[in-house]
Amino acid sequence: MAERSLSGRLWFAALFLGIGALIWLFRLLPLEGLGDPSLAPGETGLTLARWPAPDIMLALTLAWVVRRPDLLPAPVIVAYFFIEDILMMRPPGLWALIMLGATEFLRRRNPTLRGLVFWLEFALVSAMMLGMFLLNRMVLGIVMVPQAPLGLSLAQFVGTVGVYPVMVACLHFGLGLRKPATGEVDDLGQKL
Repeated sequence: MAERSLSGRLWFAALFLGIGALIWLFRLLPLEGLGDPSLAPGETGLTLARWPAPDIMLALTLAWVVRRPDLLPAPVIVAYFFIEDILMMRPPGLWALIMLGATEFLRRRNPTLRGLVFWLEFALVSAMMLGMFLLNRMVLGIVMVPQAPLGLSLAQFVGTVGVYPVMVACLHFGLGLRKPATGEVDDLGQKL
């Protein structure tokens, strides 16, 4: 039975990495203009194309850790975001370290988070996301790394906060990941 539990955990880790790889694919593809031949080069034809995309993996990771921290180990999170740092040409390891700190903060407070209603959880995670974005900008500013304008970063933050409830719904209804009730045990009788 322990093997089945381990295989379930590996399956969820592989699913997380697969979702992340799919998101990398869409982020790295040149999808501007969407193939409209009537547009001049450089024109997108969509005003939303200039709006920064929300960080879906940030919202998904935080929602996952709040719901079932045992199914998403820290090394998987760090490995994913470190590779993302390299692929997106960001300073390697900075965002991975910030993500590790945030997810471990939520992981340590999981028994407290179980009893929170969704809106309090949403407020806590939104405040944490804002802190993460500001910490990232502060560190990049200290070492004088060129950054996107503050307005674009805040727009991405707003989009990420807006996508968080969608990620929670996808985890709950799509994958069946929900917050365990206080005192709930798994098939082996271990506390969740």
